[in-house]
Amino acid sequence: MTMADPDSTARTAPESVLRDDPVLADVIDRREPHPLEPVENEYERLCVSIINQQLSTASAAAVRERVFDVLEGEVTPDTVLAASRDALREAGLSRTKVDYVENAARAFQERDLTRVGLADYTNEAVIAELTEIKGVGEWTANMYLLFVLERPDVLPLGDLAVRRGIEGLYNDSVELTRAEMREIAEPWRPYRSTATRYIWAEYEA
Repeated sequence: MTMADPDSTARTAPESVLRDDPVLADVIDRREPHPLEPVENEYERLCVSIINQQLSTASAAAVRERVFDVLEGEVTPDTVLAASRDALREAGLSRTKVDYVENAARAFQERDLTRVGLADYTNEAVIAELTEIKGVGEWTANMYLLFVLERPDVLPLGDLAVRRGIEGLYNDSVELTRAEMREIAEPWRPYRSTATRYIWAEYEA
């Protein structure tokens, strides 16, 4: 296991660093960052990310509500594995996504993938752990890092809205390579998560 370096955490307020980028400073002046809601159930949040894969926001919300109804509001590894696969499919999950939420349930039963269990893992080690689960790719792992573990320096370039948001702000909506985006985002370290939340807010406005 790769251990995180606690001394690498900067103490500066994120916005004071991000304002050194004049483009992002303008966004900070006109937007509130995309919200981070407290996560009490890490497995449930991972399931939400799996449900959201390749769906529009509205479609994902509708499927999520129906799935949670099937589980009677209790989304745990045990309830998912005990649920009828047919009922989950009728709620809107594809056969593949039923497999994926079940795979995640078994992984949570076998390993401690909670915030506490992953506390000493680097971001790269967390991604490696999560992507061992069939159905959890790098995008989903990055959402887990950002929303569940609340890591401060995540840049999820696998997210279309982040890429389009960066292109819109920095290149007149002309396509950029991921290497070019990483170069743009380099000055945002060690607060690329907060920058990402502002990029989302601007893109969604």
